[in-house]
Amino acid sequence: MATLWSDGLGRLATRGVQLIVVVAIGVGVVFVFQQLAVVTLALLIALILASAFNPAMRFMRSRGVPSLVATLITLLAIAAVLSLAVWLVVSQVRSQWDELADQAQAGFSDVVAWINTLPFTVDQAQIDEWIETGIDFLTSAQFGSGALAGAGAVANFITGLVLMIVILFFFLKDGPSLWAFLMRPFEGAQHARAERIGNKTVSTLGSYVRGTATVAAVDAIGVGIGLVILQVPLALPLAVLTFLLAFIPIVGATAAGILAALVALVANGPITALLVIGVVVLVNQLEGNLLQPVLMGRTLKLHAFVILVALTVGTLLGGLAGAVLAVPFTAVVWGAIQEWEGPGVPARWARPKAIDV
Repeated sequence: MATLWSDGLGRLATRGVQLIVVVAIGVGVVFVFQQLAVVTLALLIALILASAFNPAMRFMRSRGVPSLVATLITLLAIAAVLSLAVWLVVSQVRSQWDELADQAQAGFSDVVAWINTLPFTVDQAQIDEWIETGIDFLTSAQFGSGALAGAGAVANFITGLVLMIVILFFFLKDGPSLWAFLMRPFEGAQHARAERIGNKTVSTLGSYVRGTATVAAVDAIGVGIGLVILQVPLALPLAVLTFLLAFIPIVGATAAGILAALVALVANGPITALLVIGVVVLVNQLEGNLLQPVLMGRTLKLHAFVILVALTVGTLLGGLAGAVLAVPFTAVVWGAIQEWEGPGVPARWARPKAIDV
């Protein structure tokens, strides 16, 4: 019997069974996470934010500030920044809404007139039919059921947000003691490995969030200035949206640019829309060639292909939240592999192979 499994085919079969077991465990873990999506997302987002603000917490603790006070200061600072951003966006939308509605109506008429000039036939009756189809969908039972599902999603969002704030509070306040508690089952080399991986996780997530936030802020400022110069309405909300979508690598900035160009097309016309596209492309080129290599080069040591695969898998499994979280946690996994055998010593299979010349 031992001989049966000792040859090449037997070893291959053994590895195949091991691979099937690992895949089955992974599928089970993903299934559990999906069933507990509200809790899982709240926990992961709280971990990312706690890692991002870890230097600030360490600084305040080193100056003798109690953990509770330092935590409250951090949470109040986050709330103040978010409240200011929401107030600025809402106030600009309200002040420009009537003007934007008039511009949108005029822009829609221009688009209809442009469609009528196309070389293929699109008559007014077809355009009216498209409009009527859209109105019928908005008033249909299908749209109503979608609205009810949206209400349920809003309820889940509020629940997850409250849970995330509570978890973040305890991560910030009791992070070191919580980590020490989790390390109790480990001893010797396993304890040292767990400590290395934990420290690498916090360092990777924190650096990723801070670096991405800096790049996103530069993107938002550059695009916002361009929109103001071109007199595109809702410049501030579009700049804020650019900042938020920049946390989705590769595709986020493109999506924000498309939306800004659409607003410019409706409100200002095709020439301004083309100029907006030019501004977005210029800002993205400066970001990709100058900012990201400096700010993210040491943190996100992932090939663009790996990032695209992680984005795709994350989007399929978790939607928008999965797209946002996929890349930083892929970087965490790779960072853990790089610290597996010791400080700066990767796992054996991940070490670069010597090349004989």
